This record gives sequence, structure tokens and C-alpha cells, in this order.
Amino acid sequence: MLSLVCSPTPAIPVRRRPTTPYCATLREAEATPSVAEKARRLRVAKRVVLVRHGQSTWNEEGRIQGSSDFSVLTSKGESQAETSRQMLLSDSFDVCFTSPLIRSKRTAEIIWGSRPKEMLPDSDLREIDLYSFQGLLKHEGKERYGSLYRQWQKDAPNFLIDGHYPVRELWDRARNCWDRILAHEGKSVLVVAHNAVNQALVATALDLGTEYFRILLQSNCGVSVLDFTPQDQGGTLNICLNRLNQTPNSPVASGTSGGRKTKSRMILVCQGATQSPGSEFGLGGMGYEALNMLGVIQSQKTAELLLDLNVNCIVSSPRVPAMDTATAISEVQEAADCLGADCVPRYVERKQLFELEVEPIFQKARKSSTTYQSGWLSSFNQSTLKELWTKSVSTWQALLKELSSESDEEKILVVVGHPAILTGLLCQCLHLSVDWIPSFHLDPGSVSIIDFPDGPAGRGVVRCTNYTAHLGRWSIPITRSTVDDEAF
Repeated sequence: MLSLVCSPTPAIPVRRRPTTPYCATLREAEATPSVAEKARRLRVAKRVVLVRHGQSTWNEEGRIQGSSDFSVLTSKGESQAETSRQMLLSDSFDVCFTSPLIRSKRTAEIIWGSRPKEMLPDSDLREIDLYSFQGLLKHEGKERYGSLYRQWQKDAPNFLIDGHYPVRELWDRARNCWDRILAHEGKSVLVVAHNAVNQALVATALDLGTEYFRILLQSNCGVSVLDFTPQDQGGTLNICLNRLNQTPNSPVASGTSGGRKTKSRMILVCQGATQSPGSEFGLGGMGYEALNMLGVIQSQKTAELLLDLNVNCIVSSPRVPAMDTATAISEVQEAADCLGADCVPRYVERKQLFELEVEPIFQKARKSSTTYQSGWLSSFNQSTLKELWTKSVSTWQALLKELSSESDEEKILVVVGHPAILTGLLCQCLHLSVDWIPSFHLDPGSVSIIDFPDGPAGRGVVRCTNYTAHLGRWSIPITRSTVDDEAF
């Protein structure tokens, strides 16, 4: 068993609007309405699907694009857009908002296909304005601008060029975009734009400041989904990141995060589906329930996805579904040579961590949840969520310790558990309080990836959340029909 030294129970921070030095005054920051405040007028659920454009000629060249409009899609970019079109082919969208820049507009045209409904260009969806940097190859930026270029790389929120703060301006534009997106009567909205602006749209929807720039990755043709769900009986609106950066290609293939090499990676794997969806007071996937046939398929598909990586250690909850999922992953890893993925057998260390167990928390809540709808954790009371958040604090510290290594070799840690505790771990990675727990969604069988370019002691970069494309025909659809006006 993985040993764990418990620290005193941490104080629970209260969710507040970020108060950063990026606004001239605190009064100015408080005067800016959040996206949640803007969305209060919504009376029915609304889903917004964000897509980044496909690879462009300047992406391929390593040239800084910014909001310039000289690059076009490469053949690879066209192919990525076509893959995204196929992925979204059966989904019903009411409208498409798109950046007016050629690379984004062309991606939108491919994805939108022959749909008769309108496409709306919005200039605020253009890529981040980078002024004098635009058009430079990255090595030219380093050579010409030296310390200024290093600030852009290391401290982008405070980066000042030509009298402008590009990232701060981008966050303002993203909030303006939400005005139009939320005001549109459509319940299922497609937005096709760019890397930085899609990061800003996700962050501002979750009420996160500019310090989250480059923390929530957006790859070429990566798909992110946000759900806006009014609560029953006049409750507050819940905004949930249903998934982040579901890409046409495997999310485990690249060893870089935002252009930075990473040697430490944590992969959060939600255990497969179980025999019963939930007990009278509790959740499915707990106790001694075995994986059902879907859960077995999900665990095998996840094991296949991770075969491209040399996993060092798998840490799981001691509960049966998590252990069975972990076993499937380790067996495929150790058969890598027989499967042609490696020239020698692999050894994978297996550990169990009791802190990944959440059944007692939800049993005490005396409330059941038989489905994992987007934002389902918002149905539990604050005391239950506080207990879940508190447990995730100590669990996160134990996992970071496990990920730490004195050598310079790459280390990959796979963590298998119930979606609830893995959601708490995402909040810990992003330094978010208990109030953000309902802002993330994970499905059984899904994969979320966190990279640590500066090592486990540094800040985690979220490569993707709730990735399910590896499940093939059993993957979770990007959008669902809203004809009946029900919540997703």
C-alpha cells in the first residue's frame, strides 16, 4: 500500500473573483461582470463547443501568428478539420460563431459542411494580438527581443509590447464574446477560433484570471465543451467544463505542453462502468461491484491508448472497479513486447492508495446519483463537497510525492479512481477551492492528462480532460440532442 502521512485538515478557501494585478483597481475588477453573471438570464440548458483551427502554414513553420491573416491550412490541417467534421457530423448545432481569420474560417467551413444554419464571424474571436512579434520565427523573436521574448514565455499575463498587454486584452475580448454567444437563442453552439482565444473563453467561463494562460491547452482541432445549466427552483446557474481539448490525434503522443518539453506526467483514468448504477444512498462504481461488459471494454480501450507510453507506476483506489481497471492497464503494459510496442518487457509498479476511496463521503450524504450528467456534483450539498475537496488535498500531495524522481528520466504516473475524486484532483492541480468542484465533469472510462514541464514541484499544465475518443463506438458524444429541452 502507498503510505500516506496525513497533515492537518486544510482551511477551505471561499470562491471569489480573482483579484490580480492585471486590473487597474479592485473596484474595476469587481465592476466587470463574470460570465456566470451574464448567463443568469438563461432559462434552458446551453452547450457551447469550442474548436481550434487545424494546422496552418505558420504553425508548421514555427512562426508567430497572433492575429495576422497570412497563413492558411496545410494539408494536415485540412485533414484534421475533416476528422473533426466526422466527429461532429451527427451533432445538432443551432449556430456557428467563427473567427474571421482565414485559417479559422476555413476550418469552420469544413466542419459546418452543408448545414443550412448560419455562420457568424466575430472579430473578437480573432487570435491574440501580438503586435511586433507577429510574423517572426520563434528563434527570431528570441534573437531580436531577448528579455522581452523571455517575459512572453515565462510571464505572459504581464507581458507588455508596443504599449499593450496582449493577454489582458484577450481576456477582455473573451468576456465580450460571451455576451453574443450567450445572447443567441441557440441551445447548441459551435465556436471555431484559435489557441489563445479558446483558452481565454474556457478560463473566463470558469471565472479564472489571466494567470491560467497556457495552463488549459488547446491543440489544433482540439474540441472543448462547456455546459451552462440553470438549476431547479431558482438555484444558481452551473457552468461546467464537460471536456477539454479532445483532439483528432492521440493526446498521449506528444511529450510537449504548449511547446515546452515535459518529463513528468500524471494520467487520471476514470474506472470503467460497473454492474449497478448506484445504491439507494450512494454512487455507482463503489464497493465490491465488478465492471460490467462496458466497463471491461472501457478499461481495455484505455490500456490500448496508454500502450504508446512506458508507464512507471499505477496507483489505484482499493475498490474493485478501480483495481480491475488498473489491472487491465498493467497487463497490457507488461505485454508491450509481445504486442510489438516495445522491444523488451516492461515492469509496472502497482500501488493502492486508500485516500482515493470516496464511498464513505457519499454514503454519509444519503443522496444517490445514478447518472453522470454534466455538472452532477452540483446536486450535492456543500459539506459533502468540502469533505471531497479536503480528501483530494492530501491525495494530491501523496501523488506528487510519488511522481517525484531524483533522476532525469521521464516518469509517467497513472491514477485510477472514481470520477468524483479525480475531479477533486483536477481542482488541486489548478489551485481551485471547493466551489469549483461542480465546474468539471469526468465520465467512466475517460482519461485526463496533466503535464509538469517544471517537474512535480512546478505548475501542472492540463493537456486534456474527460478524453473519450479512444473508446471508439463507446465514446461519449460531443453534443446531445436538446429537442426535448432537458438538461444534458
